[in-house]
Amino acid sequence: MKEIISDLDILQKSDLEKTEEIHITKEDKVEGKKKLYIESYGCQMNFSDSEIVSSIMKKEGFTTTSNIEDADVTFLNTCSIREKAEQTVRNRLSQINKTKENKPEMVVGVLGCMAERLKSKLLDEEKIVDLVVGPDAYRDLPNLLEEVETGQKAVNTFLSREETYADISPVRLNSNGVTAFISIMRGCDNMCSFCVVPFTRGRERSRDPQSIVQEAQQLFEKGYREVTLLGQNVDSYKWSAEENNKKRLEKSGSDEIVTFANLLEMVAKVDSDLRVRFSTSHPKDITDDVLYTMKNYDNICKYIHLPAQSGNSRVLELMNRTYDREWYIQKVDRIREILGDECGISSDMITGFCTETEEEHQDTISLMKYAQYDFSYMFFYSERPGTLAEKKYEDDIPLDVKKRRLNEVIALQMELSHDRNKKDVGNTYRVLVEGISKKSDQQVQGRNSANKVIVFDGDASLKGQYVNVHVNSCTAATLLGTMV
Repeated sequence: MKEIISDLDILQKSDLEKTEEIHITKEDKVEGKKKLYIESYGCQMNFSDSEIVSSIMKKEGFTTTSNIEDADVTFLNTCSIREKAEQTVRNRLSQINKTKENKPEMVVGVLGCMAERLKSKLLDEEKIVDLVVGPDAYRDLPNLLEEVETGQKAVNTFLSREETYADISPVRLNSNGVTAFISIMRGCDNMCSFCVVPFTRGRERSRDPQSIVQEAQQLFEKGYREVTLLGQNVDSYKWSAEENNKKRLEKSGSDEIVTFANLLEMVAKVDSDLRVRFSTSHPKDITDDVLYTMKNYDNICKYIHLPAQSGNSRVLELMNRTYDREWYIQKVDRIREILGDECGISSDMITGFCTETEEEHQDTISLMKYAQYDFSYMFFYSERPGTLAEKKYEDDIPLDVKKRRLNEVIALQMELSHDRNKKDVGNTYRVLVEGISKKSDQQVQGRNSANKVIVFDGDASLKGQYVNVHVNSCTAATLLGTMV
């Protein structure tokens, strides 16, 4: 069971706000250039931001290194979604301190959400940190580094109402050459009471759709065959030519406003061999227009991340989720009605939110059974400073109760994931091969449209190709098949 849970966790590492995976930049050996080392923590938006940072630094004469001891500049791109995520960064800074003792000229910077939340306090709390930069201030990195070179500490945590980095071509870090992320919007306006994201990433603003389509086109021409459109709430994407003082768009579905459904269609039309995914969605913004657009294009993957957070209406109101249990169930029904049962649906669940009773926890269990999620991101509640919940509610559920409820949710999801995968046994799916399997160099792995990992016999020559795979068996995390 422990091994399967580990596999399931690997499968789930695409959510925007919940993961704690760490990415370290690969080596980019260019002699004579200054070396940049980056570790990215947390969500895929952070990993995408690190690619933007690398692009900015590349123009300043830096190349990336995977060895911190070779670095002239070290950045930690951080997450603040839970206390554990921040503690991970603090522990890592303590380790880096030993490196800096031997290399005092190395600049250490903290980027991202933790930098935005703590601002200049971080310089006092973590003595080895030289600069602190929020998610909207990466263009200022060259100036901040100049300040550090004069012996000063540097901070920029300005939150912009306009910054989207639309004109910056990201340096693809740790890329498999097959799949890539495209950031389409930044920030969040939803103000869920438990969430720190609106305070660390600012208000929602959408990127010019033409720049998104152009990036997708360029990626396809370079050999990439799948793009994931990223945002805190991608389906609230809305771009107005008038508001952005731009030329009115042609072929966008509207010459005035581009919605997420419009954008999905525009990217899908780049090429029928370019798969399109998106993450993360807020249930209130998944419209029928989006669902029908997904249905109309085979290359738009039939998978939706639909975070519920709780199955109880009272708790959902405390969370400020703007919907209740019945409304959410109707949305699940609508997805199944339009896209069918093969559409993958995943969720987020938080156990032990303020004042949650045992009966209300059981409502979460029953919602999971109703929705039949393919997988979920599951956590117990972690109070975050500055949020509405921290200001208004008492974090009154004992930790052991939170953990016990979480274990019940995880155990149920394991059953649901296995049951959903069993339904795929005997079917044949079109799979985009992403590379060699993690467990055997005699096998390759890829995903089908519903975001399910499929492992089958093959070699590296299949990477980047679409193949048909017949599913023979499964675990809770993975489909096992044969290429046909």
